[in-house]
Amino acid sequence: MTLPASLDEAVAALAAMPAAVPVAGGTDLMAAVNRGLLRPAGLVGLGRINEIRGWQYQDGHALLGAGLTHARMGRPDFAALIPALAAAARAAGPPQIRNAGTLGGNIASAAPTGDALPVLAALEATLVIAGQDGARREIPVSHLLAGRDMLAPAELIGYVRVPLLHAPQVFLKATGRTGPGRATASVAVVLDPARRGVRCAVGAIAPMPLRPLEAERWIASLIDWDGERAALAPEALGAFGEYVAAACIPDPEPPADGSPPPPLSPAVLHLRRTVAALARRALGRALS
Repeated sequence: MTLPASLDEAVAALAAMPAAVPVAGGTDLMAAVNRGLLRPAGLVGLGRINEIRGWQYQDGHALLGAGLTHARMGRPDFAALIPALAAAARAAGPPQIRNAGTLGGNIASAAPTGDALPVLAALEATLVIAGQDGARREIPVSHLLAGRDMLAPAELIGYVRVPLLHAPQVFLKATGRTGPGRATASVAVVLDPARRGVRCAVGAIAPMPLRPLEAERWIASLIDWDGERAALAPEALGAFGEYVAAACIPDPEPPADGSPPPPLSPAVLHLRRTVAALARRALGRALS
């Protein structure tokens, strides 16, 4: 294993060993190795790169190092900065996972159940990608998760740029029997009073987080952004939850022969109800 001391050294090591795999906490990597799904020809360890283990302020944003662990993001000082991301970090699994797993690893592995992913999608975060010869480029996190901007063999996620909204934000998730702390559905809701907007992202139910944009615009139009309290009636919160769930888990398309569409299976119907409940509760907590 190569253990570079800087981000640029790590990029150079990957350029010299194209078949090598970068590793930080290794929680997803080792699981894949143990299941026989991956046999890396070499490893580039990122654990000694101090520059990506903290964060800094930059032009109204927080520049988060990709090496931040879930445990570090769950602490009160970070929670005061980005509450929803801190909540997702605290829900990421047992202590051994939170102590080892990193923000960059959560993004790079792009597992649908990654708890940080819907939060980053709702915050419209961008990634700072480190390349050879000190090159840096930025892409929306949603582009990487959708496979539209794939990393080159000698590129690494260096930082995550998150806007500091100074407004309520909530992350909630439902878990099942798929593993300790693993989400069956998750929802992040972020208020953006400066732009009079509500952002919502639903995780774990699809290969990447889903944004119900029409539901966001509709509920934002009902909020009294200039009032002392932005609370909504329970009926509006419930309707928002249903809107989000139907947008993310739509009804089946009708057959070409004009016959009625098949009903949702009990499992899918249960998942839709779960998403609706999470969205309703998340928005209610954010507005309260």
